Amino acid sequence: MELAILFCSLVVFATFALMPLAHKAGAPILLVVLGLGMLLGVDGPGGIRFYSYQTGFNLGSIALAIILFAGGLETERGVIRSARNSSIMMATVGVLVTALIVGLFATYVLGMPPLVGLLLGATVASTDAAATFLLIQQSKRDIGDRVKNTLVLESGLNDPMAIFLVVALTTMVNGGLPTSALEVGGFFVFLVAQIGLGLLGGIGGGRILTFLIDRMTLPNGTYPAMALAGALAIYSAVALVGGSGFLAVYFVGIAIRNRLRRPLDNILNFNEALQWISQMALFLMLGLLVAPSHLLKDIWAALAVAGVLMFVARPLAVMLSIGWMGFSFRENVFLSWVGLRGAVPVLLAIYPVITPGPVTIEFFNIVFVIVVTSLIAQGWTIVPLAHVLRLGSDKTAEEDEEREAVAET
Repeated sequence: MELAILFCSLVVFATFALMPLAHKAGAPILLVVLGLGMLLGVDGPGGIRFYSYQTGFNLGSIALAIILFAGGLETERGVIRSARNSSIMMATVGVLVTALIVGLFATYVLGMPPLVGLLLGATVASTDAAATFLLIQQSKRDIGDRVKNTLVLESGLNDPMAIFLVVALTTMVNGGLPTSALEVGGFFVFLVAQIGLGLLGGIGGGRILTFLIDRMTLPNGTYPAMALAGALAIYSAVALVGGSGFLAVYFVGIAIRNRLRRPLDNILNFNEALQWISQMALFLMLGLLVAPSHLLKDIWAALAVAGVLMFVARPLAVMLSIGWMGFSFRENVFLSWVGLRGAVPVLLAIYPVITPGPVTIEFFNIVFVIVVTSLIAQGWTIVPLAHVLRLGSDKTAEEDEEREAVAET
């Protein structure tokens, strides 16, 4: 036990210690943690053999719920007001367009079976909350509020649509296309339940939890733990009745942030720290789960899909869903590039693997390579691209002009 505690503590401490270095180098810290996990895994010096995809899926889901709750706590009412329509369009139409384009490419260019190709497209269609929250925080000084809010809200709202597509397509891959109106209706009911129960449970449960916290007198240090426990209880309850627990827990965080009358500092600080730990643990576990030597088998197919996703599917999804909503050309370019993939696609890739069907570990490996490519190519260039496109606020632009004037003199 002492050795296990020492090892885990040193790994967590090392990941936090690497944050300043990663920030200075402009690298996404999540990519560094992912690499650390791979070094500790079966093909690295660590030699840890971790092959339980079911355990990884379960633990990853809990970590993602904590990350989404903390993301909701950081979302003020003004964020929702300014980016509600654009984020909803990206979380629905954008996900569908991305899944379709990537699925068609995988089917007709890579030769995958049609349903498996579409399943691959659905798996990588949603942007990742963990990666987006972290990298937007890192570069928030250089991004306008409407663009930033759209990206953050989109990453919190697009999980139900992606989950619906992955579950529906996995069912079809394992058992065939729906042959009756009843089966088609079942998929539609599943989607409505995911979104409807997720919203109802998140908004309603968040208000009830806020009401209870406001009327209890407890030691200050216990409020953050109570809020987190209540949020995870709502997440689990909504998931048990067929709704999207991820959507629910995100809205619980929003409800607490915007309705709680008590000082929020303790709750915000506690969950910010827990969000970081959850992100580190999640990406470290995903790094342990993959064997780098197995990635080489389908590396070129995965890189081709990643290229289509970043340079074709995401830009078209942005143009078709929100390109007409008044964003400037530079903002649309930035929105098209910052479609970060992270833990969510990898977790969704585990689902068809652990179900009885034809999807194998190679499917997971392809998605993993796509995610790593996204983190490297997109995550590494967010801050420079924001500077090049000059997307900062008016205040930031004025400061830049002042610095340029001083430099010229």
